[in-house]
Amino acid sequence: MMEPRASRSLRPLLSLLLLLGALCLPPALGLYTVNAIYGDTITMPCRLEVPDGLMFGKWKYEMPNGSPVFIAFRSSTKKNVQYDDVPDYKNRLSLSENYTLSIRNARISDEKRFVCMLVTEDDVSEEPTIVKVFKQPSQPEILHQADFLETEKLKMLGECVARDSYPEGNITWYKNGRVLQPVEEVVVINLQKTVDKSTGLFTMTSSLQYMPTKEDANAKFTCSVTYLGPSGQKTIQSDPVVFDVHYPTEKVTIRVLSQSSTIKEGDNVTLECSGNGNPPPQEFLFYIPGETEGIRSSDTYVMADVRRNATGEYKCSLIDKSMMDATTITVHYLDLQLTPSGEVTKQIGEALPVSCTISSSRNATVLWIKDNTRMQTSPSFSSLQYQDAGNYICETTLQEVEGLKKRKTLKLIVEGKPQIKMTKKTNTNKMSKTIVCHVEGFPKPAVQWTVTGSGSIINKTEETKYVNGKFSSKIVIAPEENVTLTCIAENQLERTVTSLNVSAISIPEYDEPEDRNDDNSEKVNDQAKLIVGIVVGLLLVALVAGVVYWLYAKKSNDAKGKSEKAAAQNFPSLPRQEKHYFFHYWCCGLYNLLLSCHLHQVGITLVALEYIHNKSLL
Repeated sequence: MMEPRASRSLRPLLSLLLLLGALCLPPALGLYTVNAIYGDTITMPCRLEVPDGLMFGKWKYEMPNGSPVFIAFRSSTKKNVQYDDVPDYKNRLSLSENYTLSIRNARISDEKRFVCMLVTEDDVSEEPTIVKVFKQPSQPEILHQADFLETEKLKMLGECVARDSYPEGNITWYKNGRVLQPVEEVVVINLQKTVDKSTGLFTMTSSLQYMPTKEDANAKFTCSVTYLGPSGQKTIQSDPVVFDVHYPTEKVTIRVLSQSSTIKEGDNVTLECSGNGNPPPQEFLFYIPGETEGIRSSDTYVMADVRRNATGEYKCSLIDKSMMDATTITVHYLDLQLTPSGEVTKQIGEALPVSCTISSSRNATVLWIKDNTRMQTSPSFSSLQYQDAGNYICETTLQEVEGLKKRKTLKLIVEGKPQIKMTKKTNTNKMSKTIVCHVEGFPKPAVQWTVTGSGSIINKTEETKYVNGKFSSKIVIAPEENVTLTCIAENQLERTVTSLNVSAISIPEYDEPEDRNDDNSEKVNDQAKLIVGIVVGLLLVALVAGVVYWLYAKKSNDAKGKSEKAAAQNFPSLPRQEKHYFFHYWCCGLYNLLLSCHLHQVGITLVALEYIHNKSLL
């Protein structure tokens, strides 16, 4: 059935009326919200189903007074898009085929209630969308910072500023990570907010007045801004700031600065005085032993090349003398006196007392060195010998004091006139004889050999090494007749001459040891004394044994039976033959004893004495 012509002509008018009625509808509850980031693109889908017979779609937003402002139109039949001449949205809008509206470069002013409208000939459908725009603030900064803070004084610490936030944020102050809460006359916080009229963005400024304590030195102050974003609440922290906190000096400390832990004479010593205030004191009074008044100086006082009299108590104080500290300095020293010292010349056999005197601040160790060899005891000379000559060093050290060591040197020279002893012996081949001139003396004597009578000089000699003032000069000769040799030894002190008779080669000479030192000489002397004692004792024993033996023999031969005592008393009046028997028995007994003691030469002498006695009796 065909619709009347009149009905068809009324459709455009009906659509217009429906559109005007839709504009007057009240806002709906539970509106769809689109969150957008400031500067990004806002995308708002039309959440209506596209109806059959759609003619066109439109977007509008509502003014604060509720009046609509159309901003975009799209025809469903002609597919053309039109944007209304609204200055705030010029060149910012885009409407897609599914009627999704996009707004570029989101602004705070875009926070509105937008409505999507789909119009057919019979109906107008609307769906509102709320747009929320968010802007993250810049990182907060602490500006207008105080140069320093002072204890017991309330002072502006600084301002925490967070710019370009939407919606507005909140600022919180921290000290060492802990929130600072307002405290009257100690922590005072003021917050201010400003809006940029051109952008609608907020700037938050929070000032902090603070009264610090000494413990706030090196404390880290920060602030943070808390803001609302599309996903919820967030916080941005500032960089930490450390303030110089000034506080008065409460204690003074004096220190000794030295290169080592101990101080010795000649060191440089620096005294350092410090106060625990901030800023620290720049000047002090130093009190030096021997000075009645304090010496005004910076925080250091230098003493160069200190001596032992610098030992004592040192003090320092503030200029107003309100605080003071003290310390003790010990200057270690070490003195060494060697008597005698340097080069000393003495004669052999003289006495030389040597002393090494030590004066020190602590117990010192003493060391004696002779010719680079450590001595076990200190030297003492009651009778100087040539071997005592040499370089002596007395060295002393303070073990606990680094580098404190002293030493002095004695160069001892032992002089002596030349002393000569000559020996001779026939060599084993019996073809030559060795004559040795044993020489002692210092300086080393020069030795010359001559033949007495002819005066000829013998040059072919051999010398031993010169040790401890002694050496030997040796010659080997084969004389065909008896000669006299002369050994001449001469040094700066004297000239000594000794001669020795040497028999012809056919006559054996008495052998003597060529080299005998003092120790051997002493041993020989001791042996000689021992032999003499033994000989005297044996002679007495033999005498008694001979008398007893003779009396026994006499008794056995005496027919008249005289007693032993009478025979002994009549010994001087005995006949000559009986005396001979007595002497013979005595010599035989003594000879046997001497042979058993290996005293052959004395035994041979006794035999010779008996022989001479027998001759006298005949």
